Amino acid sequence: MAGLGYRRDIDGLRALAVSGVVLFHFGIPGFTGGFVGVDVFFVISGFLITSIIWRQREAGQFSFIDFWTRRARRILPALFTVMACCLALGWWLLTPGEYAQLGRSVLYQAMFASNILFRGQDGYFETASDLKPLLHTWSLSVEEQFYIVFPLLLGLLIRFSRHWRWWLLALTLLSLGLSIRAVDRQPAAAFFLLHLRAWELLAGGLLAVLPAGRHVVANWVCQAASLGGLAMLALATFAYDQSTAFPGLAALLPVLGTLAIIWANGRQPTLVGRLLGSRVLVGIGLISYSWYLWHWPVHVFARYAAVDGLGAGQVFALLVLSLLLAYVSWRWVEQPFRRSGSGHEPRKVLAYALGALLVLGFVGKGLVAADGVPARLSEQALRYAGAAHWNDGQMQCMSDSKTSRPMCTFGPPTANAPAILVWGDSHAAGLEPALRMAAQAHGQAASLASRSGCIPVPALEAKSACRHFNERTLEHARATGVTDVVIAARWSLYLYGDERGDDTLVIRAPGSRAVDSAYAEKQLQSHLQALVTQLRAENRRVWLVKEAPLQKHQVPHQLSRLAMLGRAADSQGRPLSDHLARQAFIDRLFRHLAEADPQVKVIDPTPALCAEGGICRMEAGGESLYMDDNHYSDGSGPILQPVLAPLFEQGALSAAAQRIGAYSSQ
Repeated sequence: MAGLGYRRDIDGLRALAVSGVVLFHFGIPGFTGGFVGVDVFFVISGFLITSIIWRQREAGQFSFIDFWTRRARRILPALFTVMACCLALGWWLLTPGEYAQLGRSVLYQAMFASNILFRGQDGYFETASDLKPLLHTWSLSVEEQFYIVFPLLLGLLIRFSRHWRWWLLALTLLSLGLSIRAVDRQPAAAFFLLHLRAWELLAGGLLAVLPAGRHVVANWVCQAASLGGLAMLALATFAYDQSTAFPGLAALLPVLGTLAIIWANGRQPTLVGRLLGSRVLVGIGLISYSWYLWHWPVHVFARYAAVDGLGAGQVFALLVLSLLLAYVSWRWVEQPFRRSGSGHEPRKVLAYALGALLVLGFVGKGLVAADGVPARLSEQALRYAGAAHWNDGQMQCMSDSKTSRPMCTFGPPTANAPAILVWGDSHAAGLEPALRMAAQAHGQAASLASRSGCIPVPALEAKSACRHFNERTLEHARATGVTDVVIAARWSLYLYGDERGDDTLVIRAPGSRAVDSAYAEKQLQSHLQALVTQLRAENRRVWLVKEAPLQKHQVPHQLSRLAMLGRAADSQGRPLSDHLARQAFIDRLFRHLAEADPQVKVIDPTPALCAEGGICRMEAGGESLYMDDNHYSDGSGPILQPVLAPLFEQGALSAAAQRIGAYSSQ
């Protein structure tokens, strides 16, 4: 198969792949699994690259330098153009932290390692993935790494083993096995890293060196294989979604589908091949690389610029714009460099490419070192943007942070341990500014224990680290005479997942992957009630903190953008009705627990943050109230301090009663 010439059907297959990816990224309904287009690209790349290497080796004409030169001319000019445009747009649109992050992305992509960078950023508190303009370059880094390693590996296998195809198959199966294993244990690594994606490229490579055989394959077999392959791609594109455990076994569907189509149309003309070879699909396939490069930055920067969100008409216009940019890029960047490069010495081409990579790398490194050049923004925009991080106190109070401490204590020094304990996940840590201010204002000590992603209901935690944290916190309460236990969490996250589709922390039935909100609500009601009963039996007062009103945007960025545009922020925020609807079950549950026992209290920040019948505000007095779309920032302290006042007033009464009791007993 490696000896075949130009294949129109493969360009058509590229068109299907890039269309799925673009429509998925732009949120077009139905294309929930469009991300499998990247896997189609991997198989095609492996097939074509191996075909080129094998054909040239058979003719005694293969050169590593020539191979890498062709790859550089094919990939780098358009990539450099997109990266330069992102840096220019970022100057006008991004906050300092975001611009520094873009610089870091440019630096890593200049080293063909952006997949490693983005794998490391797959944390709970990282910038939202859909706001990283160069996130999509992870797949280019995987391919670039493959292009560097694979020719060397293939050459060694061919030279030292007569059975090199079997070794290639063994490597493919090994990579697939590692991918299947990593999907559950290290999902970010399984998605981003070369050795766990290599099997898809190697599968295409195996097809390229498959012996042709002596017999002609019947046309009906090729027709069935190509139709089956197309059905596999369609099933993955329309049935998969972001909750699919991917890649692993799930990636076999698009990979096998792509292999079937390439194999069948390499043997016999088929109906699918005729469809893929149509002028429209071939035309899209020719510009597919540029379209892939341009569509994501267009989408991301449009979201940055459109502070009020994007409507359906605007999304359609952006799709058209990305397609036009792709054609311009293909016509005046890709093609001229591919044609003009043939007349240059390969080593000179590689030297020019290396020079351009070094320039971009130094620019990216400079932006990181300059903290995103904050002088670009106004003072108010910088104040808002500066809220996009945890303060030192919040970080130190989270037990999974690098500077963690078991407990944080606020207020005046006391001979005894604080009688007030605030316990919960990262939303408990978000209360730190208000807790610190309230403790100082009331002259009482309070302690805080928090761990991100850990619901403060021990019986509901499956993760051992969270169970240990919850057990240690309860032991601390018993050992130190805590009288008031304040329980705070992002409750809806454990019941329904977040609104971007992440349901990893939802309470599930043992052994089940399904999200069942009714089951999760029942479990929370049962086990939270049991926890409250246990704490009350120990004569501790219980305070249940309702969830922070969630916002639809990354608040510091949204406010900073509004300030850069000269627009007021006082009318911005999520409708109160949305918040109340999402919190309806939590509201009923907390009210029921409080009505059953007068020593169970409810703390609700909603009235302080949301106007009656209006919106839940994002800022107050020129300060952002959030550090992202759901965690309170340092600026929330003055607003939330009065909300915590009843806790400290009740604590003061308890302390006075204890002093009177101690005096009376003397």
